[in-house]
Amino acid sequence: MNQQRCLVSFPETDYQPIILEKHSHLAEHLTVQNSPVLFGCRTGICGTCLVVIKGDIPPPSEAEKELLEVIAPNNESARLACQVDLTNDIEITPYMEDE
Repeated sequence: MNQQRCLVSFPETDYQPIILEKHSHLAEHLTVQNSPVLFGCRTGICGTCLVVIKGDIPPPSEAEKELLEVIAPNNESARLACQVDLTNDIEITPYMEDE
C-alpha cells in the first residue's frame, strides 16, 4: 500500500479489507464485524487466533514459535494473529489442519 499503512485482506470470505497503520496490533483492530479471525486471550497463549498469513512480516517471537510448533507443526505460514507485527500488506485465511 504505502509506507505508513498496510492493507489487511481476507480472501475467500465476505469480509472487506481494512487499512491499518504500520506496526498496528491486529487484535486491537479486528472484531467479529470486520474479520473472520476469532480471538481468545489476545496474548498469544491460547491459539484461538491461529491463521495462515501471506505477506512479508517479521518472524514469530520465541514464545509464539513454541506454541506454533505444537498447534501448527511444519507450517511456516501459520501465525497467531494477535502476535503479528504488521509491517506490510497481508492476506489472512483460516488455518486448516491439513495445510
